[in-house]
Amino acid sequence: MDITPLIWIITIAVTIAFFVYEFFAHVRTPHEPTIAESARWSIFYISLALLFGVGIGVFSGWTFGGEYFAGYLTEKALSIDNLFVFLIVMTGFAVPKIYQQKVLMIGIVIALILRGIFIAVGATLIENFSWIFYLFGALLLVLAYRQAFSNHESNPANGRFMTFVRRHLPVSDEYNGDKLTVVKNGKRFVTPMLLTIIAIGFIDLVFAVDSIPAIYGLTDQAYIVFTANAFALMGLRQLYFLIGGLLERLVYLAQGLAVILGFIGVKLVLHALHVNELPFINGGQGVEWAPEIPIWFSLLFIGLTIAVATAASLIKTRRAPDAVTTPTDTTPTITQKEHS
Repeated sequence: MDITPLIWIITIAVTIAFFVYEFFAHVRTPHEPTIAESARWSIFYISLALLFGVGIGVFSGWTFGGEYFAGYLTEKALSIDNLFVFLIVMTGFAVPKIYQQKVLMIGIVIALILRGIFIAVGATLIENFSWIFYLFGALLLVLAYRQAFSNHESNPANGRFMTFVRRHLPVSDEYNGDKLTVVKNGKRFVTPMLLTIIAIGFIDLVFAVDSIPAIYGLTDQAYIVFTANAFALMGLRQLYFLIGGLLERLVYLAQGLAVILGFIGVKLVLHALHVNELPFINGGQGVEWAPEIPIWFSLLFIGLTIAVATAASLIKTRRAPDAVTTPTDTTPTITQKEHS
C-alpha cells in the first residue's frame, strides 16, 4: 500500500478539522444532546467510515479494504468498551449531563493522540524487529484473559491513580460550570471537571495498550491502523448518548472482546512463527506448519463474535433484568481537609 507523505498530511488535517468542527458546532455550548441529534451524527460517522473502507478497497485492493474493515470493527468494539468505563467515571464524579460532552470530547482527542504515538512506535518496531509479533501476541493473550473476567465494577474515580492526584492537587468541592480551575479566597483549586478529564486520559492510555497491538495483528499498514482508529473514535461522543442505556445491557461485551483479543493474539503468534528470525526457535527459520490466517476469516470471525456477544447480552438482560450492570453512584467526597 503506497501512502505518500501528502496523503498522510491531508488525512491528519481532515481528521483535525472534523474534531475542531465538533467542538465549535456541538461542544462549545454546554447542552445534553437529544436522541435524534445523536442518532443523526452516529449514522453520519459510521457511514463515512464504511465509505472510506470501500474507497480503500477500490483504489488499493480489497485485501487492504478487508484489513481496514476488520480493524475498524475491532477498534469500534473496543471503543464501546471504553464508553462503559467512561460511564462509570462520569457517574463516579457526578458530572452534570450538560458538561459530559466536553469531557468526552477532550477524552477522545487524548485517546487519538495517544494512539497516534503508539501507532508510530508500533510501526517502527514491526519494521525493525519481527520478533515484536511474539510480544504483541503474548500481550493480547494476557489481556484477553483479564478482559474475560473483568466486571467493570471498580470505579476509576476512586482508584490509586486518582487518589495520588487528589493528594497532590487542591481540589474544589463542587463544579463551577465547565471550568477546570477556580479561585477561592485567593487560592486556586482544580475542579472535579479537571479530575474527570485526568481520569479519562489515564484510562485512554490503558486502553491504547490493547487497542494498537490488536489492530497490528490484522494489518501491518500504519495508515490503515491510524484511519481505523480515527473513524472508530469519530462519533464516539454521540454514540455515548445514543446507547447510554444499552451499554448497561451489554453484559457479555467483555467476554466477546476477550474472544476477539485472544483470536488476534493467536493470529499474531502464528504470524511470528511464520516469519521467525529468532535463532533459538527452529534455528532462526520460519516455521512452515504455522498457517497465516486470511483476512476474510478474521473479518468474519470478529463480526460474528460481536454479533453473538450483543445478541446473547440482550437475551440475557431481557430474561433476567437483574443481570444489568448499572454503575453505582460512588461520587468521591472531596473535602478541603483531605488536601490540607
